[in-house]
Amino acid sequence: MLPLTAERLAQLRGDAALERETMLERRVRGGQDPAIAVEEVPEVDDFVVHTLRDELLEADGRLAEFGLARLAARAGGPDADEHRRNADRVEFELLRQIAAAAPDLTVAVWRAGAHLAAD
Repeated sequence: MLPLTAERLAQLRGDAALERETMLERRVRGGQDPAIAVEEVPEVDDFVVHTLRDELLEADGRLAEFGLARLAARAGGPDADEHRRNADRVEFELLRQIAAAAPDLTVAVWRAGAHLAAD
């Protein structure tokens, strides 16, 4: 189970808000329409979910393996579908853990898992 206190969640959200604001500012200063930038940049809780997912992977010693599986899936080789399915399955389980530990993040977890093909 993911140990996640209210204080830790507040810290993660604060860090994520800063990251989101930085991305928005960079895009707008680069000439992108602010309305489009706001629509395209992930929400604060989306950043938090991805951070927690990566922390769980790292805690299990699987961060590099997961990254390589995602890369192999994108490469389009003969085993690409198998790598994608395996990585999707791992990510789905991690997202379930995050949603169980922090129900406030459930909507962001759904967004993060929307592209997964969890069998």
